[in-house]
Amino acid sequence: MSRVINTDSAGKQRNQLMRTVAEILRRLSQKQTIDDEVKDMVAMLVLCFREIEEGIDQSAAAWEKRDYWVKAEEFRQRWSWAGDMSDQLKAMVYKDEWHHMPQMMVKLLPKVADIKITKLTRKDSTWQGAYNKLMREKPPLE
Repeated sequence: MSRVINTDSAGKQRNQLMRTVAEILRRLSQKQTIDDEVKDMVAMLVLCFREIEEGIDQSAAAWEKRDYWVKAEEFRQRWSWAGDMSDQLKAMVYKDEWHHMPQMMVKLLPKVADIKITKLTRKDSTWQGAYNKLMREKPPLE
């Protein structure tokens, strides 16, 4: 019996999500006002970072299975910002504090600086409806 190779690994998904993040940030930097599309894009960033965070544990577990504990911990540390950024952006969206967006952009742009974008490949449909999806997750006010 031959070996099974997972072609849709957590690393590949992480790279695709980071590419999506980079393209969204490029488009956001060209926006002048906060409109529905900007809200959808920011909500998509939250969802992307959340998915990246979920994949980090999966990748680190693979290292731990091989007894590379230090490497797994370094990997978690290197990517810990993704969960934090997801939480910060989600709080900004839930509280409707869009004036914080420039500061968030300043924090995010260095994270995608090494991703070269010569052509935008993500369609608008990638983030359409993300804002409504995120708002449905918002806990009710107490």
